[in-house]
Amino acid sequence: MPCLNLSTNVNLDGVDTSSILSEATSTVAQIIGKPEAYVMIVLKGSVPISFGGNEQPAAYGELVSIGGLNPDVNKKLSAAIASILETKLSVQKSRFFLKFYDTKASQSESRICTMFACFTPALGHVNESSLFKTI
Repeated sequence: MPCLNLSTNVNLDGVDTSSILSEATSTVAQIIGKPEAYVMIVLKGSVPISFGGNEQPAAYGELVSIGGLNPDVNKKLSAAIASILETKLSVQKSRFFLKFYDTKASQSESRICTMFACFTPALGHVNESSLFKTI
């Protein structure tokens, strides 16, 4: 069951969170290749977040899935979720961080993949070969 936890410093009062949840659900299901019925999305707003030393709109996410994640899928997910956050909450793509956890069915084979959102060229230290790291 893929689970996407999203936290943002944007106040969600008056925001159509149902459309965010719906779009994120279908996006995650489609890209990972799992049924929507198995996808969970958690969205938290008004979370104190500082990114790059300021509190402009930003977001942090963690996506956990039992299989289905790899560098290509992670890139697509990061871009798609960043696009949703930019469209729905005005969080710029460069102010979004998404962490991936690819959990195998056996706990002894747990693998964590992290990825700084693909959209951080302004920081000048991100290149495609450094986007993925297995711990």
